[in-house]
Amino acid sequence: MNDPLVDPLVSTAWLAQRLDSADLRIVDATWFMPGEGKLGRDAYAAGHIPGAVHFDIDEIADHGSDLPHMLPTPDAFAAAAGRLGLRRDLTTVVYDGQGIFSAPRVWWTLRTMGFPEVFVLDGGLPKWRAEGRPLETVAPQPQRTTIEPALDPSLVRDLDSVRATLAAHDAQVIDARSAPRFRGDIPEPRAGLRAGHMPGAINLPWNVLLNPDGTLKTGDELRAAFQAAGVDLDGPMVTTCGSGVSAALLALALARLGREDVAVYDGSWTEWGGRADTPIATGA
Repeated sequence: MNDPLVDPLVSTAWLAQRLDSADLRIVDATWFMPGEGKLGRDAYAAGHIPGAVHFDIDEIADHGSDLPHMLPTPDAFAAAAGRLGLRRDLTTVVYDGQGIFSAPRVWWTLRTMGFPEVFVLDGGLPKWRAEGRPLETVAPQPQRTTIEPALDPSLVRDLDSVRATLAAHDAQVIDARSAPRFRGDIPEPRAGLRAGHMPGAINLPWNVLLNPDGTLKTGDELRAAFQAAGVDLDGPMVTTCGSGVSAALLALALARLGREDVAVYDGSWTEWGGRADTPIATGA
């Protein structure tokens, strides 16, 4: 692993060497888009890294909201994290079954809820499998822990704060959706949403930041990708996407560049594009 104060990712080799460590917790964050017809918990049950618990972003969420997998309240998160045996004084490694897709959402959630040592497994389960590393199908029975509720509000943005940011131009809003969705050329995958983007937002599709093997690009490559999109890496930033999942991947990439202060717009386009009172732009 690189310097943990800088790099939010760990390698499969690093994790394999520490599988039996009492100071480590492993979290499976596998999640699929609604239209895929698959469930993360089923994929977890079919095979996961030994000792990993499953964090379901649709279950550990704010069920009082009609938006998908919104950040849970600190109390609800603390209860759920306690059931999974998570602790803030341990190192937590999060991975997913696609490579790097939904793991950053859980990485961001844990950081938002006061976990200081959280990392994403570079390349995720596909890389782990490709290297012939061990898997298990039996879910562990973690000892319950007591987690004090906590929240870092600086890492989260809501509709009103994003609306104010766009009006004041006091932060860059970076949209992780594909270019055709950003431009409004194709319908949104979720029914009932308008097509287009927030006026003034910058488009950087999340998959541009990944290598063909599902690992995150190097710092220099990431820096070049953000700069090519027109992002000022020294300025304030908010990331957004369809429902707050791939926006966290942008935040992860920026953390690799040393920017651990980047906020995620939790409601993202599902909230913004689903309303009639929010402005929308189309085209590039």
